[in-house]
Amino acid sequence: MKNKNIKILLVDDEPDILEIVGYNLSNEGYQVITGTNGAEAVKLGKKHKPHLVILDVMMPEMDGIEACELLRKNPDLSDTIITFFTARGEDYSQVAGFDAGADDYITKPIKPKVLISKVKALLRRLKEKEESSEIIKVGNLVIDREEYKIIKDKEEIVLPRKEFELLSLLASKPGKVFKREDILDRVWGNEVVVGGRTIDVHIRKLREKIGDESFKTIKGVGYKFVV
Repeated sequence: MKNKNIKILLVDDEPDILEIVGYNLSNEGYQVITGTNGAEAVKLGKKHKPHLVILDVMMPEMDGIEACELLRKNPDLSDTIITFFTARGEDYSQVAGFDAGADDYITKPIKPKVLISKVKALLRRLKEKEESSEIIKVGNLVIDREEYKIIKDKEEIVLPRKEFELLSLLASKPGKVFKREDILDRVWGNEVVVGGRTIDVHIRKLREKIGDESFKTIKGVGYKFVV
């Protein structure tokens, strides 16, 4: 897809951010739509169906976390990449963002060239999603990437977005031993700072929700990570 056909929704309550970041994105040929608060983000997302949404966390009327949750409930935006753009670097705000359905996290201030590089990397993920198989069947599990559904023995299992993406990644290559750095890059983004036990915690939750036997079907009895 050419840059001129890619729509990016940029939402921030700081005019300088909208002007500078919007200019650099437009200069790359992207279609840029801007908003100043979370409520606008939800309305503009529904209207324009952007490929990428860049959301500030702390905004008036509705913050970025709530806006992200509402955007994720829109079936038309199921494939949209959402990243938070904020000066706040606390772990709790990052965790809240991922729980709300965000794909990544960008900390500002950020140099224009680095920002553009990050945006291109995020859009490559979108391309990979489009090219990958939407349905994965492993053992008694059916993973529907398009609708974000997990079916086990004809019953649906609801997973938070990051757990779903982690399971999808592991199920895409059953038996493969993944490096932690690869998982963090593909599921959390290589610029996101998360705790060293983040993957282990998500794996434990997946085991509890889908069952050990189903998990072993995906990764084998001798499942492990390369550290």
